[in-house]
Amino acid sequence: MTTIAFDTHKFIRTLKESGIPENQAEAIAEAFRTAHTEAELATKTDLRELEYRLVIKLGAMIMAAVAVVAALVKLL
Repeated sequence: MTTIAFDTHKFIRTLKESGIPENQAEAIAEAFRTAHTEAELATKTDLRELEYRLVIKLGAMIMAAVAVVAALVKLL
């Protein structure tokens, strides 16, 4: 899984500037950071790899279907 950088100091500063008390801003930042790191996010590389695997599987299924049809044509 890819780690995505998260600037907690900037996040806390932004919350404090909007009027949220520092202790609450720190708690929000920690909760957000924890949720963000625990999330299983798909990256572009993950999606490309998935697409590649699906193309391979689809190609194999098409080849198997063509082989079955060819065998049936020979038998009939």
